[in-house]
Amino acid sequence: MELHGTMSIVLVTGATGFIGSSIAQRLVSDGYTVYALLRHASRRDLRVLFRVIEKIRFIEGDLTDYYSLQSAIEDCNPEIVIHLGALTPVRLSFDNPFSYLRVNLFGTVNLVHAMIERAPKAHLIAASTAEVYGWQLKTEPIKEDAPLCPSSPYGVSKSAADEYLQMASKVYGLRSTVLRCNNTYGRIGETGFFVEYVITNMLSAQPVYVGAPRHVRDYMFIEDHVNAYMLALNNEKAVGQVFNVSPGNPITNIELAKKVAELLDFKGTIIRNSYPPGYPMRPSKLDTEYIVLDSSRIRKVLGWAPSFTLEEGLRRTIEMWKPIIGKAER
Repeated sequence: MELHGTMSIVLVTGATGFIGSSIAQRLVSDGYTVYALLRHASRRDLRVLFRVIEKIRFIEGDLTDYYSLQSAIEDCNPEIVIHLGALTPVRLSFDNPFSYLRVNLFGTVNLVHAMIERAPKAHLIAASTAEVYGWQLKTEPIKEDAPLCPSSPYGVSKSAADEYLQMASKVYGLRSTVLRCNNTYGRIGETGFFVEYVITNMLSAQPVYVGAPRHVRDYMFIEDHVNAYMLALNNEKAVGQVFNVSPGNPITNIELAKKVAELLDFKGTIIRNSYPPGYPMRPSKLDTEYIVLDSSRIRKVLGWAPSFTLEEGLRRTIEMWKPIIGKAER
């Protein structure tokens, strides 16, 4: 039986991040009681929640501190935990793998066991990533039962956490759902991800570097990403499941750059096979050329479907960035 939003208490980790802040705002809008796990050092990032900050209850805790998680869960007694807290920039993980393992893997393990001890009936919805698939033998959309072959320290940290969640579901009876989402865009104020980088450079009439022009990915607008989490909330069909979440719009990096250029009528330079100056490089040339997800399971089980085409999502993101770039250039 599904609960009404006003009855449900939700604890969100990573609520100051891109996905986390978007989900927290949606939860508040839908009437949930929302707690946000907050490290002391994260308080400077609360500006991303300014629209709903008075309606969110902040509770101090750290994913790397098991006892602080126990205390936080005991204090708010959540019915649902949405776990989005993580270190995410893939390329930076090569230089600092230990931090990624500590936060992404051991932070997840800490949360799992804190829930088993303090909230055994709660539903944990955890963010995995398309990066867990890494190298695959076939160039075709990847299903959930494909082997996990991550190609970066970030991918390894998330893959191990993903598998720990599945183990905990079977061994400890953890009520969990794992969502493996593809590249998501629609950020404001952050230009370190490919879509946002291309859009902001073109709006600023700067050259655009496309370091891996033939690599293929699919891209999801933020609202479609949030909708997947909302469909999993209090949904018994989601418990014990692993879902890929992807709109299924594979495109090469160079094709994406050209599509943005067309939407903006950009006449500047697009530089292939070269990364921007100072961009952190992967230490290996064995980067995964093709990561496209098969999302038929979540479409069938939960009824999820994308609401935005790639072009619609790009147009929305462009419109969000235009006044920001214009203000910066004045």
